[in-house]
Amino acid sequence: MDQTHFLNARLADGSLRDLTVAGGRFSAIALAANATMPPSGAIDLAGQLVLPAFVEGHIHLDTSFYDDVWRPHIPCTNGFDVRERVAFQMRNLEQAAPMAERARNQLELCVGNGSLAMRSHVMVDAAVGLKHVEAILAVREKYRHLVDIQLVAFPQSGILSSPGTAELLDEALKLGCDLIGGLDPASFDRDVKGHLDVVFGLAEKRGAGIDIHLHDRGTLGLFEIEEIAARTATMGMQGKVVVSHAYGLGDISADALAKAGERIAGAGVAIMTNAPGDHPFPPVAALRKAGVTVFAGSDNIRDSWWPYGDGDMLNRANMIGYRSGFYEDCELEAAYDVVSHAGAKALGLEGYGIAVGAKADFVALKAEHVPEAVVAVPKDRTVYRAGREVARGGKVGPKTR
Repeated sequence: MDQTHFLNARLADGSLRDLTVAGGRFSAIALAANATMPPSGAIDLAGQLVLPAFVEGHIHLDTSFYDDVWRPHIPCTNGFDVRERVAFQMRNLEQAAPMAERARNQLELCVGNGSLAMRSHVMVDAAVGLKHVEAILAVREKYRHLVDIQLVAFPQSGILSSPGTAELLDEALKLGCDLIGGLDPASFDRDVKGHLDVVFGLAEKRGAGIDIHLHDRGTLGLFEIEEIAARTATMGMQGKVVVSHAYGLGDISADALAKAGERIAGAGVAIMTNAPGDHPFPPVAALRKAGVTVFAGSDNIRDSWWPYGDGDMLNRANMIGYRSGFYEDCELEAAYDVVSHAGAKALGLEGYGIAVGAKADFVALKAEHVPEAVVAVPKDRTVYRAGREVARGGKVGPKTR
């Protein structure tokens, strides 16, 4: 079996190691030997920090306009409103470049920055049917050698309020989506039980995971999270359910948050946040202390919801740390964990990390340690998939597409 040797890699613990890759996985990790006659073809990383490839836990490959014509943001008429934003999105999509082209642009942006595993939500509703799912499934197949992509059948227009959507979600799972999504059961569909009956029912029927968008705030959002946690525990789906955004956890009392954290952790429900600038977001440190898996995603990248987003999960760690008031090294390491190991756990990734037997999907960058990487966000980085270089300086190599 062919082997590739990487010399003088700096690991997160500060040690210098020589890494050997065989069959796409790490086959040996040893103290740096500084050999005068290195193995033929060895790659000298010269003390660069080596981290497992980042996990992009929440994006929308079908609705991004990255590298398309710039589309000015349209504000809601009376504060944030999901229905109004969806209407803006549909209007913009009618004028956008072909979906497959836009999805490839965004995917390569993420890979170029070091994400080799991602979860994308894909719109399913009565208006678009399964067109988005079919287009993104084709993109996933084309790039499967480069990145692992989980797809969520996402009811962007609700389920009960959009007749026929439940059946379309079922078809999306049969076509190849990995998870079933949901959207604000209380404020959007105005029927928490009915909405969750469909979501959990389809998950049980198809053996799929669940990832629910939840924007509802305050005690309403908390109530929905508690209902999701209770169902997760009752159905034995611990580790297979995610609540994305969970804004409600960011604007409740400390006592209520502590109790909620215990329930969420006990049910094995993970929480995804992108630390948005204009919304409360789940308190990362408090939830992690309670034992909750908190991970991150870019969410929208230059689309109808906001014009921001760079597809760089290391920059997302910086943002989460900044907004969370993380200053100490241990806190900065926690911000990094949210975009790496915690994301891998939430997505159920096999073989993640820098360890013998793990997949050799990693990023090499110029930093002395993880805290510096989170603060400095060095852009000079090289991305390796199965021990083979696939991107450098933010660009995916033409031979790897």
